[in-house]
Amino acid sequence: RPRHRPGASSDAPAPAMIRRRTPTRQLHADLNLTSMSDLTFLLLIAFIITFPIIEQGIPVRLPKGTSEQVDPQKQSATVTVDKEGRIALGTEYIQLEDLRAALRTRLAENPEFRLIIRGDTDVDYGSVVAVARLANELGISRMSLATSGESN
Repeated sequence: RPRHRPGASSDAPAPAMIRRRTPTRQLHADLNLTSMSDLTFLLLIAFIITFPIIEQGIPVRLPKGTSEQVDPQKQSATVTVDKEGRIALGTEYIQLEDLRAALRTRLAENPEFRLIIRGDTDVDYGSVVAVARLANELGISRMSLATSGESN
């Protein structure tokens, strides 16, 4: 005798499949911003500390004096003469003839650029005059001598 299974009769329709709903998993995307904000503040502090060093370039002791404030980033080039008489354009030391070529190129790119000459207090005066004469020969009309503020 064949075994009888419930719902397995030959003349009865097949039972409907009962579908169970499985709980859907919801993804929670959390982003911990604490470490990111710590990193941002560390970078900010690093830039605050290093920016004045980058801006100044070659370290020199400027002579004291009063003058109007000049924005060094506004279409300008900075030439520094250190106490040994070495000349630097920006942060790179350069020979006087190479300086002539570099300033000529900048003047061709922008005829209105300003040249800022930074001379150390202990430098031979002739070295600063040589840079100023070179700028004058090239036709640079906007030239400034950098000084530090007077101490009272």
